[in-house]
Amino acid sequence: MIEWINFISLILSALFFCYFYTLSVQPMKRKEKRGEQAWKDCKILRSLAGLFEFITIVNILLWVWFPIPSLNWIIHQNIGVGIGICIAIVVPGFIIIFKGIKDAGFESLRPLGETEMFGGIYNYIRHPQTLGEFPIFIAIAFAVNSWFLVLLMSVLVVIYTPIMIHYEEKDLIKRFGDKYREYQQRTGALFPKFWHKSE
Repeated sequence: MIEWINFISLILSALFFCYFYTLSVQPMKRKEKRGEQAWKDCKILRSLAGLFEFITIVNILLWVWFPIPSLNWIIHQNIGVGIGICIAIVVPGFIIIFKGIKDAGFESLRPLGETEMFGGIYNYIRHPQTLGEFPIFIAIAFAVNSWFLVLLMSVLVVIYTPIMIHYEEKDLIKRFGDKYREYQQRTGALFPKFWHKSE
């Protein structure tokens, strides 16, 4: 029974994370109805997303003790294999996240109306924190030695990432206009456009 409660909590918390995070990256849309209050609202929504992200990670970790027997597909008899894969994903992921946070400043925690477009790593990719952060769900699933969770988290990341980028970038176009459209043309969403040639 506990394993099913944990699994349902995992699904719900992941969905709530996606929902609140998507709302938090749309301050300009929210501003149309809420005015300047929208910026504070988005900070709260970002915090709620962080809470549900934490619960999701806890639920993944609890799978070690409370797996659903019929879905307990072991990656390898040696748990070190999964942990090694996890580390290989997490280390570069955290480097990218910290670089993104450094270059974005306080905007990482909450949207700010006075923020200008970022530099640094953002000169090469538009969503470095997404690139670094979302694969960590998959990495933790490897660490708990579960093919089922790796598959589940991979589906979540593959489906949700383009949805989130779509809504965030619609809002950024409202915020920065043609400057952001030009930035989209020369910069990759998650990977650099090595083939781009400056005119």
